[in-house]
Amino acid sequence: MSENLIIGCVTMAICLSIQCFVVGIMFEILLSMERKQMIKTTLFGVSSLLVAILLIMFAGNLLQIILWAGLFYASGEFKDFVTAFYHSVVNFTTLGYGDLVMSDKRRLLGALEAANGVLMFGLTTSFLFVVLNELLNREWDRRIGQDAKQHETGKRCMPQKRTAEER
Repeated sequence: MSENLIIGCVTMAICLSIQCFVVGIMFEILLSMERKQMIKTTLFGVSSLLVAILLIMFAGNLLQIILWAGLFYASGEFKDFVTAFYHSVVNFTTLGYGDLVMSDKRRLLGALEAANGVLMFGLTTSFLFVVLNELLNREWDRRIGQDAKQHETGKRCMPQKRTAEER
């Protein structure tokens, strides 16, 4: 059991590193896009940005699923990689069909992968929330600010670009 715990924890640490690397890349890309004023709060702009982030973050999750599948295959739990990959997807997503069961010797690894999947989907979700929250706040401030200026002056005003401190 201690061998599986060590193997599982090391695999989880590698998976966390993968997802943190993906988040770091996304953060740098978003900062670069912000500096170039490429982030738009239109329906298409927000939708496109969120879909791109989701797909990139999912690619990080997929790499982790492949890593766990490789571990299951290498440990002899499954005869082919495709079956190991399928089992890994079921574990990582905590779906738990139960149609494939690992041996008593290695079943702790499946539970650790499920815990890993919960943590990684949580990280993915929280990153998406932070981005969406910032976009919503930005657009809300722009529209409310514009409405307030229109009300005060009786004229239609162009939205002002906010500084980083104002956000």
